[in-house]
Amino acid sequence: MPNNTAVFSSGARILITCAAFVVVVAGLRVAAPIVVPFLLAIFIAVIALPPLFWLQQRGVPKLLAMLLVTLVVVLAGLIMAALIGTSLSDFTAEIPAYSERLGNEMNGIMSWLTQHGIHMPTEISRDAFNPSAVMKFVSKLFTGLSSALANTFLILMTVIFILLETSSLPVKLQAVFRDPQNSMQQMRELGLSLNHYVTLKTAVSLLTGISITIWLKIIGVDYPILWGMLAFLLNFIPNIGSIIAAIPAMLLALVQAGYHLALLAGLGYLVVNVVVGSIIEPRVLGRGLGLSTLVVFLSLVFWGWILGPVGMLLSVPLTMMVKVALETSQDTRWIAVLLGSEADIQTLTDSDETTAD
Repeated sequence: MPNNTAVFSSGARILITCAAFVVVVAGLRVAAPIVVPFLLAIFIAVIALPPLFWLQQRGVPKLLAMLLVTLVVVLAGLIMAALIGTSLSDFTAEIPAYSERLGNEMNGIMSWLTQHGIHMPTEISRDAFNPSAVMKFVSKLFTGLSSALANTFLILMTVIFILLETSSLPVKLQAVFRDPQNSMQQMRELGLSLNHYVTLKTAVSLLTGISITIWLKIIGVDYPILWGMLAFLLNFIPNIGSIIAAIPAMLLALVQAGYHLALLAGLGYLVVNVVVGSIIEPRVLGRGLGLSTLVVFLSLVFWGWILGPVGMLLSVPLTMMVKVALETSQDTRWIAVLLGSEADIQTLTDSDETTAD
């Protein structure tokens, strides 16, 4: 009986894999309006799981515990919407005026450079450094997040169903996998890692946002709650998120009251990020993400391009999931190594040696 199994060369397999990757990425981008609310629901459910389990351990019935957690989630969303709604509308209306002032500041800098013998073509300098684009980026980020949260009912129902499935999901997965023991262990480790990261990162980001809001309120920068919320959201992006969050607030301080206020705003961001990001966060989160700095930045661009502003905020958890999935197969393990940090390479090597023994 003839063997109809197709045998592909290594080059053909690489091309097929690349083609499948392109198809999946294109499909995700087209399906973003559906995928984004679902991802937000998963993100919220991961944060809600620890208090849900805590209430159940204290003897609270599951349905009542889920109702209490859901009410807290809804209340937190309403408070967030109330805090940033008015500020965002006012800020969006003022963007043209801020852009004009930033343009004037840019022209002043160019004149100063010309007076000191540094000549730069005007068009090139404007294309290379366009401060008004930063303000538009902030508005687009909040607008995109607001659009995603517009499907509040869909997100809330998805969160409820995810919480309801937490008890039966392990049983279903165990029946699906060919190697239930090994696969369930990997799934359990992935769930614990994501839950640990997302929950503690949310607490640290909240501390960062509150600190930034208080500081900007003290020194008199406009819309301090808006910039505190931006710092809270972008703090989910390691290494570069805090830098991105500081730029629009400093530019606003610059056009509002000059370089003195901008330097004070920048000093506040520096102190908060050093204390929270370099001292508190490593002690709270413990072991790093296992992702290189370059991969974190590229994942920000990649997921932002596919899923928009929400993809940027969830870029690190999504990349962590992809990396853990790649580690499960020897054929794709090398990709996980490339995605990982230098410290993570030693961990993977020790794991391979343990498996071999």
